[in-house]
Amino acid sequence: MSSYSVFFTQAAEAKSSLQLAGKPAIRKALLHLSRLLRSQQQSLLAANKTDLDRQPADNPRNDRLLLTPERIDAIAAAVRSVARLPDPTGKLLLRKTLPNKLRLRKISVPLGVVGAIYESRPNVTFDIAALCIRSRNVALLKGSIDAWHTNQEAIRLIKMALAEAGIHQGAVTLLPPDREVVDEMMKATREIDVIIPRGSDGLIQYIRRHSLVPVIETGAGVCHVYVHTKADIQKAVNIVFNAKTSRPSVCNSMDTVIIDRAVAKKFLRRLAPVFAGAKVKLLADAASFELLEGYPWLDKAAPDDFSREFLSLTAAIKIVDGFDDALAHINRFSTRHSEAIVTENKKLAEQFLQLVDAAAVYVNASTRFTDGGVFGLGAEIGISTQKLHARGPFALEKLVTEKWLVSGNGQVRES
Repeated sequence: MSSYSVFFTQAAEAKSSLQLAGKPAIRKALLHLSRLLRSQQQSLLAANKTDLDRQPADNPRNDRLLLTPERIDAIAAAVRSVARLPDPTGKLLLRKTLPNKLRLRKISVPLGVVGAIYESRPNVTFDIAALCIRSRNVALLKGSIDAWHTNQEAIRLIKMALAEAGIHQGAVTLLPPDREVVDEMMKATREIDVIIPRGSDGLIQYIRRHSLVPVIETGAGVCHVYVHTKADIQKAVNIVFNAKTSRPSVCNSMDTVIIDRAVAKKFLRRLAPVFAGAKVKLLADAASFELLEGYPWLDKAAPDDFSREFLSLTAAIKIVDGFDDALAHINRFSTRHSEAIVTENKKLAEQFLQLVDAAAVYVNASTRFTDGGVFGLGAEIGISTQKLHARGPFALEKLVTEKWLVSGNGQVRES
């Protein structure tokens, strides 16, 4: 028995308490957590500062770790929003009676114990906990060492909220940040029902290859914005600037802008000054490198730059010869997260929506909208880029599975 198995066993034991909790208790826990986030804000900020002080000041990923009063208010609002969503469990999905009078019902039920493995974004701790509590799933949370103090304080608040509502505090457990925990989680087929990794592509692929527990991926985002020949140029500049700079450290930020050759010179002439003002580093293909001569943060793109999720103020630029060329580039490098086209050609826009294989596909809008909260789902565990069970913002509605309930009166099968 590993030194971590006690956590898994306790989580399995907490299942019945959470699944039998009444709707008022579930709601009470979440609303109390939302209030605690505001009343205990200073202790959370202090713990977060301890984590930030351990990081290099110029680490571009510090933005993902950072909590501010505004961000804590947003987390509290998301928790409150989740509390007000309909209970996804216990829904009657189908009812029928067989010719032999067996009565069948299919209902929605919790997944059970959800193991979440994620990196340095402390808001994820609250999002996953809130979604799991609302859907009556026990949450085993494995955050990164970078956010250890912040996550410990987060769990303290979550357990206070659970206790206030009379729910087993083992319903949400923070696992040690040790790397060995991940390997033990992937073997815990009796205690953990599903593992959800959220983070770098390397983390996700490692878990996908090695886990004996079923995995639901929340994929890395290599996101594109394609500026078509018929684009409104100013609209395209605004969309590309927002998709890259509004919060570059998150998975729905743009990584590569694709530009039709016919409008490349005009578009880049307008984009370059606003990108320069934000100090965006550009990795340009040969054609765009020539057009961007004099840009202060310019380098030539290496072939693998087009497959990178930058998570920083860096973007690749690719000039293409029309729609088919753009689609070929997206199909080659996309991680099937979020893709966008800017065009006034409605027929071509519809073709883009149909032909691009991604969880979210946009016309004339920023990729930054791919988010469970923005989509009205309360919060999300991540953005799923796979096709089975969940795709896109992985939120409350997907934290359930199905169960058949069969009632009879002595029927036996004869063949």
